[in-house]
Amino acid sequence: MRTIVISAVDISARAVLKDNATADAIWKALPIEGRANTWGDEIYFSIPIALKEEGDARDVLEMGELGYWPPGKAFCIFFGPTPASRGKEIRAASKVNVFGKVSGDPKVFKKVPDGARITIKEESHGI
Repeated sequence: MRTIVISAVDISARAVLKDNATADAIWKALPIEGRANTWGDEIYFSIPIALKEEGDARDVLEMGELGYWPPGKAFCIFFGPTPASRGKEIRAASKVNVFGKVSGDPKVFKKVPDGARITIKEESHGI
């Protein structure tokens, strides 16, 4: 199991990566740093990875899922409705490659303002 830690402002959350090509590419690129863009209850930021849309990409997500958005080369964290949502669903601007999910409460990301520095690194398990 591959676990990452996503940190911004005064919050930190763990996420478990799936076993797919997008998760593999992100894992190999760690550590990653960016500046948060907020879009409703989604945070996204560009990362130095260029990937194509996978066959199982989708635009309706579950709470806490992590997605890679190919058009923006962006790492996305979904924690509630976005401007594209219909009702209470969580909808991306367009299809994303789902590559992981936040462990615990993803709503902690509501505290992250636009422009905040975000870091993603491999979880260290100590000695």
